[in-house]
Amino acid sequence: MLGLCLGEIPIAPDRVLAALLPPLGQGLSPALSSFESGAVLNLRLPRVLLGLLVGASLAQAGAAMQGLFRNPLADPGLVGVASGAALAAAVAILLARTMAPWTQAVITPAAAFAGGMIVATAAGRVARSDGYTRVTTLLLAGLAANALTAAGIGFIVSVADPGALRSISFWMFGSLGKAGWREIAVGAPLLVAVLWWLPRQARALNALLLGEAEARHLGVDVEKLKRRLLAAIVLAVSCCVALTGLIGFIGLLAPHWVRLWGGPDHRLLLPASALCGAALLTTADLVSRLAFAPQELPVGILTAALGAPFFLLLLLRNRDRVESW
Repeated sequence: MLGLCLGEIPIAPDRVLAALLPPLGQGLSPALSSFESGAVLNLRLPRVLLGLLVGASLAQAGAAMQGLFRNPLADPGLVGVASGAALAAAVAILLARTMAPWTQAVITPAAAFAGGMIVATAAGRVARSDGYTRVTTLLLAGLAANALTAAGIGFIVSVADPGALRSISFWMFGSLGKAGWREIAVGAPLLVAVLWWLPRQARALNALLLGEAEARHLGVDVEKLKRRLLAAIVLAVSCCVALTGLIGFIGLLAPHWVRLWGGPDHRLLLPASALCGAALLTTADLVSRLAFAPQELPVGILTAALGAPFFLLLLLRNRDRVESW
């Protein structure tokens, strides 16, 4: 509601509700203007809905990845998924500028998914040894992937024309500023499917917390679970990157905040992380819109400024475990 009401021109809550439910506006005096209705329905509502979807998806993907690798520091951005999706999406933006808008809306998420899957698969292969995925090696492989994709994105930026450069630069910092009903129509079915499917794997993830051997004894097909979870995580993160650009640390912050009061049970952790991530991103977007109005601060900058110190704090608290990896 705050996201719908507040902006460069505030709109009262009763008038927002009247725009969403026209019968409620019949008794308003003065009557609801076309500007107010258009601002709510065509600008703020799709932005808030996209923020809710992306925040929930990133947070739930982070919680699932932490459970998959049994590591509180695991995050899709740290293992190269987001950077791989970013590079592929940047290439798609550059190549698809001459295509129809609906074609661009389809090609960019598809390219982002392919890029994220390629990087995730490559990092997983490097980290896999003797039938086990080693977290330290995975993180180092992700570091190398992030560096390589950053170089690729830098090359694309250097050769892009001014129009493509503006699109790529705006998108690289992460923003909900281009949210519209077309973006929601493309991304919502995939993200909702992942948000529905991941909590259904909560019992298997709980078993995996005991260890891979113990999970197998409990009847969990560990390798199949890993492949499916990784595919779902890559799908969610890649779609989010394609729709809003690089927004980091949501998948690290939200699950940890939930664990502080809810514990590690994935039956609660996954849906609660989704709610927390949705609230976190929409709040961050609201702050980014209002803090320097009329200019808008990319929300990815704000989440990085909040998340990086939090990650360092987690690293300090887990120093003994890090050394044992």
